[in-house]
Amino acid sequence: MPVVAPEGTLSVLLRDGTRREHEQAENEGFVARLMSGSLDVAAYADLAAQQHAVYTALEQASEAVRHDARGEALVFDELTRVPAIERDLAHLYGPDWRERVRTLPATRTYVERLHDVGTRLPQYAAHAYTRYLGDLSGGQIVQRMMQRHYGMGSAGLEFYDFPEISRLKPFKDLYRERLDALALTPDEIDVAVGEAREAFRLNRAVFVELGEAHPGR
Repeated sequence: MPVVAPEGTLSVLLRDGTRREHEQAENEGFVARLMSGSLDVAAYADLAAQQHAVYTALEQASEAVRHDARGEALVFDELTRVPAIERDLAHLYGPDWRERVRTLPATRTYVERLHDVGTRLPQYAAHAYTRYLGDLSGGQIVQRMMQRHYGMGSAGLEFYDFPEISRLKPFKDLYRERLDALALTPDEIDVAVGEAREAFRLNRAVFVELGEAHPGR
C-alpha cells in the first residue's frame, strides 16, 4: 500500500500534534508556582541547572545536524543557549557553579534521550522545535515573571535574551519555514511528531521533580 502523507506542513503538524502534551507541561504545578511568585530565586536557579544539561546535549546534536545536507539549514548560531545559561549559573550560584549544581534523575533521562536519537534529523527537528520556539515565545513571559515576582534583573536571565535576533516574530516564522522545507518523508514526519510529544513529556517529568524539590509556600 502507498504511504499516505500527513496533511499539513511539519510546523503545523508539530504544533497540533503536541497540543495536549504542551498544555500539560506548561500547567505543571512547579511552573504555575514559579510564574505566580510562590517560589524563590533558588527554584529558578535549579531550573536553569536542568536547562544547562538539556541544552548541552541538544547543542551537541546541533553540531552533528549542521553537517546533514537536509538539516543544516535548521541550525542557527543565533539560537545557541549554553553560553548564556552558563553566565546565568555563574551569577546564580557563583564561580564554582559547576560543583554546586545538581542534575535531577528526570533531566538525566531527558539528556540520555537526546544522546540516543538527537542526531537523527526527524528527532532533532522535534526537540529543537519544542525547545527553541518555546524560548522565543513562552520563555519571554517567564523572563518577565522572574523580574516581576523575584526582583531579578538582566543578570541571571540571559538565557531568554537573543541579542542576535532583532525581531522575534519574523525569526519564528523563518524557523517554521525551515522546518517545513526539511523534505521529510511521511514516515519521518510521523517520527518527528511522536518525538515532539516525547520531548514535552520529558520536560514535564523534569518539572514534576522540580516541584517535589520546591513545594513553595
